[in-house]
Amino acid sequence: MEHKVSDRLLETLRCFPEGKQAEWETGISAEEWMELFRLAVQHQVLPMVYETVYKCPAFQTLPEDQKAMVRQRVIWQVMLQERKTAEFLELYRKLLKENLTPVVVKGMICRKLYKNPDYRVSGDEDVLIPWEQFQACDRIFRENAMEYLEPEKEAEKEGEVPYMKQGGALHIELHKELFPSHSEAYGDFNRFFQDVFQRKIQTKVQGVMVYTMCHTDHLLYLIFHAFKHFLHSGFGIRQVCDIIMYANTYGAEIDWEYLYQSCRKVHAENFAAALFDIGEKTLNFDRDKACYPAIWQREKADGDALLEDLLDGGVFGDSNMSRKHSSNITLQAVSEDKKGKKAGTSLLASLFPDRAYMERGYAYVKKYPFLLPVAWGSRIGKYLKETRGAEGNDARESIEIGGRRVELLKKYKVIR
Repeated sequence: MEHKVSDRLLETLRCFPEGKQAEWETGISAEEWMELFRLAVQHQVLPMVYETVYKCPAFQTLPEDQKAMVRQRVIWQVMLQERKTAEFLELYRKLLKENLTPVVVKGMICRKLYKNPDYRVSGDEDVLIPWEQFQACDRIFRENAMEYLEPEKEAEKEGEVPYMKQGGALHIELHKELFPSHSEAYGDFNRFFQDVFQRKIQTKVQGVMVYTMCHTDHLLYLIFHAFKHFLHSGFGIRQVCDIIMYANTYGAEIDWEYLYQSCRKVHAENFAAALFDIGEKTLNFDRDKACYPAIWQREKADGDALLEDLLDGGVFGDSNMSRKHSSNITLQAVSEDKKGKKAGTSLLASLFPDRAYMERGYAYVKKYPFLLPVAWGSRIGKYLKETRGAEGNDARESIEIGGRRVELLKKYKVIR
């Protein structure tokens, strides 16, 4: 990735929260502009970037047809976000009428942090409910044209149930748990959020009072959510923007000592410090405004390598399939480390997981343990099929990316 283009992306994201415009006079080719917008699309920040650059003199040199194409895409994304927000709030009111306590996390709450909320777009909305409220929530969802995205699964047993509005734009992830409890790498993160309903607060979104997590819980969740994706194949710059904005906005109300100790328990303290280092160097993180504590400043985390990784990865580390498949290696490395074993970087470790892991995807292994080699064979066949022939989808490249990212896990003290 060209260094200049990624620097320009970061400059726009530094300007946007403050309502500032980029002041680029000349010297940007049409190719560089389109590369900037491609990168913005990959990180789902195109409207934020466009709002910052469309008035600058350098943008006026872009051919009219290209300017119009970008402008139309931005208008469409913002209008779509406005529609999704309206559909969500209409549905949310109906949940409240039934005395339910759906806790909204991430997207809608993060958008409130920005001066132009709908320019910070979301693919979906995330809602957390107590397990016992699922049947009532599900009934209201289904009565209001929200259909299962995964109808083949047993919704009552799943920790997360995705819905899509029939004839609408709204996509909701309804959570009964914030992290998949079966995950060896991060299933135990749920223990930090067992009491969020006792600590929940309310905030107003377009005139509607919505429940959300208290500020300490929410910032911890934003960090852990980015951390989860870091353990997979990566995450994008938008997540860093949200974390920095949240810390700047609510820092005085956040229990930073609790946050640090919680991150420390899952080996995420240096990773989190690196996020704030990125925020201070390239965005608009303000230590004083956020009340950022000395205990975290002593971590001495350098976010440069993490920044390079996340800019390359896209919004959820899915810039290409080779990178997505590399998550087999990083997740296996974390699982091995938790068991006290030395993390390996070879594909063997990810293609031959232990029986407990394989039972989740191949039910017959639980009933007939001696069929574990058969399941391994199926897994390898599926992997080879997925990595054959497609551009940006190469087994060797996956191994190389996985090896580099395991070294990142070591650099940020996630594993030994």
